[in-house]
Amino acid sequence: MKLIAALPSPFVRKVRVLLHETGQTDAVELVEISTTPMKTDAQAAAANPVGKIPALVREDGPAIYESRVICRYLDDRFGAGFYPQARVWETLTLEATADAMMEAAILMVYEHRVRPPEKVFDGWIDAQWAKVARCVEAVNDRWMSHLNGPLDMSHVAIACALGYLDFRHPDRNWRDGAGALDDWYAVFSARESMKATAPE
Repeated sequence: MKLIAALPSPFVRKVRVLLHETGQTDAVELVEISTTPMKTDAQAAAANPVGKIPALVREDGPAIYESRVICRYLDDRFGAGFYPQARVWETLTLEATADAMMEAAILMVYEHRVRPPEKVFDGWIDAQWAKVARCVEAVNDRWMSHLNGPLDMSHVAIACALGYLDFRHPDRNWRDGAGALDDWYAVFSARESMKATAPE
């Protein structure tokens, strides 16, 4: 299998952390690319018609894409148990929350990266951050009992989202008012899987 990937992507990082946590890094070859919404890499477009990453190229079927699909597929293939049936809906909801945070944070980056300076819309950027802030607040206020429980995919997803906020938006200080989540992340981010996949 081959993972079409750009290493700064938090969605790619989710897959890579899962591979590290399950001891399956050798099962998937990492194919590093550079791609943007304005200039889509040919390998990304061939694997995913939308051109987004990550995409997983398989030998026994068509490529699959979107990090949630890939993580479910790999979890099932390796029998890893990162989507435990007893709390699957909570796990999926938290993973979706993390993905929403990542998407909003990436849109903030693209607003500066792909638009001419005179067309950057600060109101749009602030609206994206408001989504992130609501998600952080919700996780801190409602979901810490889950995050403090047994490891599952929601832990990986939330940690990758928070890591991306630190990487791309350190001046926004997501930690303000989210002490419980900050404490949890400080511990989780020290895991070998997180250190091995930290963006540079």
